[in-house]
Amino acid sequence: MDQLSNFLSGILRYPIEQLPFVVITLLIAFTVHEFAHAYTAYKFGDPTAKDQGRLTLNPIQHLDPLGTILILIAGFGWARPVPVNRRHFKNPRAAGVLVSLMGPVSNLLMAFIGYGIFYFIISSGSWTTTSNFIIDFLNVFIQLNMMLFVFNLFPLPPLDGYRIVEDLVSPSMRAKLTQYEQYSILVFLIILVTPLDRYTIYPIMQAVSTFFIRCFQSIFSMFM
Repeated sequence: MDQLSNFLSGILRYPIEQLPFVVITLLIAFTVHEFAHAYTAYKFGDPTAKDQGRLTLNPIQHLDPLGTILILIAGFGWARPVPVNRRHFKNPRAAGVLVSLMGPVSNLLMAFIGYGIFYFIISSGSWTTTSNFIIDFLNVFIQLNMMLFVFNLFPLPPLDGYRIVEDLVSPSMRAKLTQYEQYSILVFLIILVTPLDRYTIYPIMQAVSTFFIRCFQSIFSMFM
């Protein structure tokens, strides 16, 4: 058992004692993220995700095995992309941006809700009678959702940030981006699975996450 624990500690990004909180958070965060994509696309007239059973809060329909494993090992990961058919949109570029954006926004909203509950527990003094399980879970829930919010906005394929850039640039530029997409994915994977993330993606994520957490604190301090 000790050997297994040592092995898992060596390959996992998170402490073993936090693993249940990470798994629960991922089930919620990934599911809501992809549902937000599917729901927004459906509201803009695209039934593709609904027809393929993706307009649901059932985690089984959204989880990607590799993306889930990577987030446990590397700290970054993804769910199964929601299928979107832009031909159903009246304004494909504007709708495309909003569909891509709503996934990360859903993670930001969940982090905000989690922080609100956490702040209420701490500011009201209820933390002395609140189970450590709840406090530890909220910490992981806030951190992971903030990470997913920032991470998915990076302008690298196959992330949402890249899809947003595609819809914002001109058609000619979009065609050029498509030509280099396979190389961009390779660069992204190299950064993701090597120590380079400590000097590239991770510092940016930390800075942006810290900024939003401070914003959350300022907002809730006005009401508490």
